[in-house]
Amino acid sequence: MNQKLKILPPAMRDKKRYIAFELIFQGHMTREDVIDTIIEGSLYLYGACGTGKFDIWVVKLWKCGKNTSPHGNPDENYMRGIIRCRREEVDSVRAVLPTITRFRGKNVVFHTLGISGTIKSAIKNFIKL
Repeated sequence: MNQKLKILPPAMRDKKRYIAFELIFQGHMTREDVIDTIIEGSLYLYGACGTGKFDIWVVKLWKCGKNTSPHGNPDENYMRGIIRCRREEVDSVRAVLPTITRFRGKNVVFHTLGISGTIKSAIKNFIKL
């Protein structure tokens, strides 16, 4: 007696949005470090119940290397990425990112580049690699 699970039709699924961001940091950060930093910032601002509603997921990260501009700090590294969250909670997730300022005693800065309905358009319009 093998029963298959029914797949929800698209109209009943949660709508997702993709937030493209840029991260400027000193030192070294891995994907797990970025995820931990975002989750800790969300927990600090909204608590466990609020963070659970967001359905936050780091979809993709790109390491962009070191700062090469003559006015910037040569110790700064850049990373760009995409976060997935529920459509209803986009504003709350956007509010979390600027509140994250420290990671392991070093300064970090999150910039929101834009919001998109698909990963493909987020990469094309905001990540621009």
